[in-house]
Amino acid sequence: MPAPDLKDLEKRMSGALDALKHEFGGLRTGRAHISLLEPVTVDSYGAEMPLNQVGTVSAPEPRMLAVAVWDKSNVSAVEKGIRNSGLGLNPVVDGMTVRVPIPELTEERRVDLTKVASGYAEQAKIAIRNVRRHGIDDAKAAEKEGDFSKDDVKKAEDDIQKLTDTYVKKVDEMLAEKQQEIMQV
Repeated sequence: MPAPDLKDLEKRMSGALDALKHEFGGLRTGRAHISLLEPVTVDSYGAEMPLNQVGTVSAPEPRMLAVAVWDKSNVSAVEKGIRNSGLGLNPVVDGMTVRVPIPELTEERRVDLTKVASGYAEQAKIAIRNVRRHGIDDAKAAEKEGDFSKDDVKKAEDDIQKLTDTYVKKVDEMLAEKQQEIMQV
């Protein structure tokens, strides 16, 4: 049994951070961000398509998104898709462009969003701890097979724990930054 590969463990922990970054990108903070419209699908050409396959999404202003629709026949479908997405947005058609004003967030909604962000962060921490557990299990299995001494296992556990602490700290920092972003008026 080979020793736990710290580079592989770090790569897997980094993957948990990337997933968290993606989750945070979908949280609305009152500022326009193109990732806000990622979950929107449009009924186009007889099929459900992601919004980014029928137009270009941009954020021309801090509180406005714009979708430049490529085919005029899809403009009303894009508007309907955004309206029915459950995001609480009211798009406005302007020629071949669908403008999406981003409304102000209420204090209550901001508090709810910080709780959602905390949940995402906790999931990332769980994923990181699972990677740690697998690494330590690999070290103990290597010891049982005689490839590792007790000292080697102890050193591997310490190294894996340091790596875990580093990534958990990064999650906490990302969460604090996102909560501050959400609560800013």
